[in-house]
Amino acid sequence: MHKRPLGRTGLSVAEIGYGAWGIGADMWKGARDDESLRALRRYIELGGNFIDTAMGYGNGHSERLVGEVAREHPGTLVATKISPQNMEWPAAPHTTAQEAYPGDWVIRCTEASLERLGLPAIDVQQLHVWNDTWLGQGDWQDAVTQLKRDGKIRHFGISINDHQPHNAVKAVEAGAVETVQVIYNIFDQSPQDRLLDACQANGVGVIVRVALDEGSLTGTITPETTFPEGDWRHRYFGGNRKAELQPRLRAIEADLGITTAQLPAVALRFVLSHPAVSTVIVGMRSVRNVERNAVLADGQGLPAEQLQKLHAHRWDRNWYDPA
Repeated sequence: MHKRPLGRTGLSVAEIGYGAWGIGADMWKGARDDESLRALRRYIELGGNFIDTAMGYGNGHSERLVGEVAREHPGTLVATKISPQNMEWPAAPHTTAQEAYPGDWVIRCTEASLERLGLPAIDVQQLHVWNDTWLGQGDWQDAVTQLKRDGKIRHFGISINDHQPHNAVKAVEAGAVETVQVIYNIFDQSPQDRLLDACQANGVGVIVRVALDEGSLTGTITPETTFPEGDWRHRYFGGNRKAELQPRLRAIEADLGITTAQLPAVALRFVLSHPAVSTVIVGMRSVRNVERNAVLADGQGLPAEQLQKLHAHRWDRNWYDPA
């Protein structure tokens, strides 16, 4: 797979990364460990080298699976994330750094992740929620410095709250982070407003998540699609949202002259067409999905004409709020 620099970290990461939320098997129903491990191994066989997980994915279960495969394949880069101590998702504007990420919590959680992963160091450690007001607040930055000094983490970044790319620009410009993880897709183009330019100007690596809008941009979710109770997509696509989605998809297809089957590739290439983007992490719980997405890591973006047309399909909304 084609590789890109991860900001100023010195790491080169595959354009298509492996998003390991789904294999945690708690909020995504239907995940099986044997299939997840096959998918992870196939990703690496095809040249992938960047896996993103979190302590909160299946209460550490995802980290254990990722660690098993990463230990088999030295050189695989692993990013993980620390849940906030107050378990507030996303971080509320009034929350302080000390409430969410006291230094001793940052250190303890990192050490626990290392134990689950079975690795000597974490390549990219991230805070799983963020507020720009936390700059200079509390002792979390001291903890990050200590973890780097002790060789337990190599690089540090933040995962930005859902649909809040503006809420990390200060951290980027202050040099407090080496990477940011952000929602960016055809519908949510808000990172283009300020964040992506700031990252490019300051050498900060950009890890894109939700490039397929939690599955809506695969084109496979119809008004008849159902999700079992306990699967978080039951809420995400709740109410009239599945029906509301359809004319938006048909408009993209008509504007670009593509079929529904071509939507996922176009959606991923849209994200990869921005020069600030280092990698896009995609949830891939099956070998079939790994093989389908891996071919897109070929260094090719979309033609300028298609990009211009897609900019008109921006759709500002937040489906993480209950329908």
